[in-house]
Amino acid sequence: MTIEQHIEELRAELKNTCDAAERRQIETELDLALAQAELAVHLAEQVGAIEAEPPF
Repeated sequence: MTIEQHIEELRAELKNTCDAAERRQIETELDLALAQAELAVHLAEQVGAIEAEPPF
């Protein structure tokens, strides 16, 4: 599963949950997944795998 898929799955779970404790757990997991995605982008920028500048 990619980071993007995991984030989308967590967002869907968050949207459909009513339990406050479960909501907090999902929000924590979502924050971690988003941080991992940001780290992956920064690392890719550093090694030149992607460019941070817009193409226009």
